[in-house]
Amino acid sequence: MSQTPGNRRIYLSPPNLDGREKERMLAAFDSNWITTMGPEVELFEQEMCRKLDVGHAVALSSGTAGLHLALLVLGVGPGDEVICSDLTFAATVNAVKYCGAHPVLIDADPSTWNMDPGLLEEELSARERAGRSMPRAILPVDLYGQCADYTAILAIAARYGIPVVEDAAEALGAEMGGTPAGGFGAMGVLSFNGNKIITTSGGGMLVSNEASLVARARYLATQAREPVVHYQHVEVGYNYRLSNILAAIGRGQLERLEEKVRKKREVNRYYREALGGLPGIEFMPEAPYGKSNCWLTAILVDADRFGVDREGIRLALERENIESRPVWKPMHLQPAYRDCRFRGTGAGERIFERGLCLPSGAQLRLTDLERIVGVITGAGRPRS
Repeated sequence: MSQTPGNRRIYLSPPNLDGREKERMLAAFDSNWITTMGPEVELFEQEMCRKLDVGHAVALSSGTAGLHLALLVLGVGPGDEVICSDLTFAATVNAVKYCGAHPVLIDADPSTWNMDPGLLEEELSARERAGRSMPRAILPVDLYGQCADYTAILAIAARYGIPVVEDAAEALGAEMGGTPAGGFGAMGVLSFNGNKIITTSGGGMLVSNEASLVARARYLATQAREPVVHYQHVEVGYNYRLSNILAAIGRGQLERLEEKVRKKREVNRYYREALGGLPGIEFMPEAPYGKSNCWLTAILVDADRFGVDREGIRLALERENIESRPVWKPMHLQPAYRDCRFRGTGAGERIFERGLCLPSGAQLRLTDLERIVGVITGAGRPRS
């Protein structure tokens, strides 16, 4: 399709570089700190700590690296089990497999689309009654920018003595009960991939209020190099640190985080007002206990009522050069993870079958939103 001003490509969640990123990046370049350490990295970590009200942070090459390190720091190893959200991107469970451990998948709560605390309790109490060993960690995901129910999850985890790692890859700028996403559990992990609410092109960060956990993660992320003059290695480490150049971009992005969240929420609100009254269209619920960053706006489509299914809408948008995407396919349905233990009600599967993520870029214009909504409303044959 040839691209004209009227049908220019609208992407799902493109990078939004609108501040001082270039200026900071060029300053870092001119400083000759072109490496996986340097002043921009340290400042980025400090600024993120202040933003999230946490004590310690280590900037990394990806969010996946952060998840891997968090599990290693907690001692997760071959043969262990880690409880994970089932409705998520594969990076969450991949990190468990990197440790040689086994994911145990917990289905979504239909009221939040995040890990169902009731099913988590069922899994752990069943293990206790059967005399089975407990998982080494619990790894909930803050799906599409909404915090999981940490009031319930942390209380359950505490009863059984299991540490929690928060996968906040999609949720920077969200909050629950006044606590920013990333600040729950023993450690939180953020992603700065190109499609996230702030980006360093690729990158991530592990945060915690426990200095020893972050120090251990930093050590492992820097090839486990011992603090001696020569290169000494007692353990196997990883090359997981963020570069100084990318940290400079991240600092420029971070200083406008609140504005980006505001714009994402405005996009979400527009869709709700424009589409929420249509028969057969529902939106991902926003949990009453917090505030989502609305990283992606997701809808559920009832084909019988709307007249076309999720895929019909996606294809109609694609024909007009507009990107949309089905919601995450649950991990227990993925060939790579079909043998994992799963506890569920089918909620995540039903969300996947009907769910569609709409373009949610912070730089979307009113004309873009009108164009998207026009295609969606024209795609169906709504009936009461």
